[in-house]
Amino acid sequence: MSNKQINSKNINFSNTNILLQKFSQAIQNFNKMNIEEIEPTIKNINKYVFDGDFNIVIDELVNLIFNELNKGEDTNVIKQQVLDYINNQMINLKQIYIWLLNNQNNSNSICLLGYFNYHGIETELNELKAMELYQNAAELENRLAQLNLVNEHLYGQSSNKNYNLAFELSKKLAEEEYASAMNNLGFCYDTGIGTYFNGEKAFKFYQKAAELGNLKGMVNLGCCYYEGIGTDTNEEKAFELYQKAADLGSIDGIISLGWCYNKGIGTEVNKQKVFEFYQKAANLGSDIAQCDLASMYEIGDGIMKDIDQAIYWYKKSAEQGNLFSKNKLKKFEIKLNK
Repeated sequence: MSNKQINSKNINFSNTNILLQKFSQAIQNFNKMNIEEIEPTIKNINKYVFDGDFNIVIDELVNLIFNELNKGEDTNVIKQQVLDYINNQMINLKQIYIWLLNNQNNSNSICLLGYFNYHGIETELNELKAMELYQNAAELENRLAQLNLVNEHLYGQSSNKNYNLAFELSKKLAEEEYASAMNNLGFCYDTGIGTYFNGEKAFKFYQKAAELGNLKGMVNLGCCYYEGIGTDTNEEKAFELYQKAADLGSIDGIISLGWCYNKGIGTEVNKQKVFEFYQKAANLGSDIAQCDLASMYEIGDGIMKDIDQAIYWYKKSAEQGNLFSKNKLKKFEIKLNK
């Protein structure tokens, strides 16, 4: 199956491919996956499922992930959508994972296997292997793989980041009018990653991303209005953008809206709304919101003080790697052991 939606335009990625090759050298010591050493084979797959069906499923999954990332959806939300889609197709994860291992003959299959490795779906979480697979698919002009590479180098935890690659790929994808690439390019200019700081360009690309419906672009544009980056300071406009993103389901927008009500940014201080928005974002899985909600319970900020609830939410947040929450739990343990 061709990658019609993901590889829809043939533009020159020669410069970007040079950067990809340089990145490949940086991980050349990594032992490449040997498909033949994997015990499960295609024979394990339900006999009623045909290769053509799996090709369709793979293409649709890749398009689903790309479209949601391009919209600026939260990665955990997207992962759940992927799992729900597979379940709705009455295909178990082991079946699709085995099929991917045995069918690495097109960029969508390569990219999706990388996604499984990155998120630990039906295999151990292996970000290095995922990055190698993303890189291989990106060199085949797979847009999802290219976007995943950008996101990892801009926002990921890896110590081996390539900011030049992230910037160049963002520029190329932005030329194709992809909203997420517009937001990423704005972020590069906003932070000086892979380029120089330019507030006006950051504002411009965030605005384009927001106009194309990208949720993160809306939130980042709101930050520009709040901080006066590339535009005049306008707290009311910032609040409106956070509200719009939140109404569309953005977790970042919900948290930002709670922060506005907490600090009186573009609106009146309202602790009840702060609690409501932090609780909503916390229930959606945000470690930041879980931490903020725990803090409200700990000190009784606008709500009744409840140490048990504080510890509960700090634990939820810490489980996702939130350092502040981890430190808070250590302090609670010290107090309890005295």
